[in-house]
Amino acid sequence: MQTITATHFNFPGQKSFYKGKVRDVYNINDDLLVVLVSDRVSAFDVVLPKGIPYKGQVLNQIAAHFMKATADIVPNWITDVPHPMVSVGKLCQPFKVEMVIRGYLSGHAWREYKEGKRAICGARLPEGLHENDKFREPIITPTTKADEGHDEDISKEEIIKRDLVSKEHYEQLENYTRLLFKRGTEMAAKQGLILVDTKYEFGLHEGKIYLIDEVHTPDSSRYFYSEGYEERQKNKQPQKQLSKEFLREWLIYKGFQGLDGQQIPVMDDEIVTAVSNRYIELFDKITGTKFAPAPGGDNLEKEIEKSVVQYLKERIVKA
Repeated sequence: MQTITATHFNFPGQKSFYKGKVRDVYNINDDLLVVLVSDRVSAFDVVLPKGIPYKGQVLNQIAAHFMKATADIVPNWITDVPHPMVSVGKLCQPFKVEMVIRGYLSGHAWREYKEGKRAICGARLPEGLHENDKFREPIITPTTKADEGHDEDISKEEIIKRDLVSKEHYEQLENYTRLLFKRGTEMAAKQGLILVDTKYEFGLHEGKIYLIDEVHTPDSSRYFYSEGYEERQKNKQPQKQLSKEFLREWLIYKGFQGLDGQQIPVMDDEIVTAVSNRYIELFDKITGTKFAPAPGGDNLEKEIEKSVVQYLKERIVKA
């Protein structure tokens, strides 16, 4: 299967191009964004050298699935999905923070707690917790949204003090974050999963807040299987999970956490296949539908271009 790790399209009305860690973003007439979710994979804010088959399609389709399922809570940027790897939608001005919400002590939060920290982004944590324990109430632990390098933990007070987000807007973001996490938790439970933690990004369009980027995907979220969770916690065993955390753990085992001087380990075919299978497994599980690879094969890039150009031409004609 061909992987898409870089694109260089020239779409009708294209004004600019931006390459993110995972997404290739095309600005159309300063009005629309064409966002291709590539097969690049990042961990510890570093893009790894190999693409993951089907990853881009999985992320794009899961995001579209949850955007549609949460549109009654907050409007979102997507207007159409002209290709399984591409979403098109409103050009929004992003807020300079990411809203991270955690229902369980896992991942980064656990690593901080294990080091002795009892407050994360202003949220106080009690003594005596173990890895993957459930919080009494979900906690919000925002991060800065770095253009380059690592995102950093930041408190609500610091966000407002530094004028990254106004107090009024931040309170709206917190409210949306809690409502979205509640909906995601309910949807995951119906599929036998636990939504452990996730992050949301928001932006402004014509003065109105929109949910942007992705939502409840394995790149932005962590999932556990519900079955056996309590027993594994009781026995202090690792949780069976569907997320990118196992890739982070593999990298840590190989001596890499994105720190200066560390070398990215070689990703052999075995780990690439394992990552791809994990993404497909999550798609099947969280959506309740069977993953179907996008048509195109070795001509996947041409199929993407054809689908997007046709969509944009029709959109421009209608406009």
